Amino acid sequence: MPSGTARTTGIPVVDMRRDERLGEDELRSLMVRYQSGDSEAVDKLVRSLSPLLWRYFTSPHTSRSDIEDLLQDCWVRIHRSRQTYRPTDPLLPWIFAIARHTRLDGYRRRRRRESRETLVATPPEVVVRGDNLALPVTTRFTHLLEKLPASQREVLLMLKVSDMSLEEVARATSSTVGAIKQKAHRAYARLREIIEKEGK
Repeated sequence: MPSGTARTTGIPVVDMRRDERLGEDELRSLMVRYQSGDSEAVDKLVRSLSPLLWRYFTSPHTSRSDIEDLLQDCWVRIHRSRQTYRPTDPLLPWIFAIARHTRLDGYRRRRRRESRETLVATPPEVVVRGDNLALPVTTRFTHLLEKLPASQREVLLMLKVSDMSLEEVARATSSTVGAIKQKAHRAYARLREIIEKEGK
């Protein structure tokens, strides 16, 4: 995807293969500048966080165009809600709480659309699986994540791919640290089972 600006929204187009992740302090600083209308801060924030959000929205049953729509919708929601962010709070849980609602709304829209579609022998478009995208997540890891329940996959993506703390994941998912630990523990146990079975 080339660099530039999306014509419809003004949101910068980001190369999802490049991970320009910044530290929490710098992210917070950029968000405060964004709230003040600094367009350079918006650009840096989008370039830093879009690859993380892209990976978060990627799933085995989501097409590339649907992921792009979710990402764009998420940034529109972030833009509309930007003044609700408090600079004293970590930014990633705030961002991922919005991303989580975006994904749930996208899932509901997709289910409604699918329920109205007529089944045909050959689907009109090929779904691009997440592991086929040139992202800095290994194919093996993506393959393993696909086999987990959605809630466990979400927790591992936030903890391991987005490098969020247990507290940040709990805040982003409106959950408790204990519940996140339990989901992560169950996810790791399930991954071990899958690896053992595939190794036989």
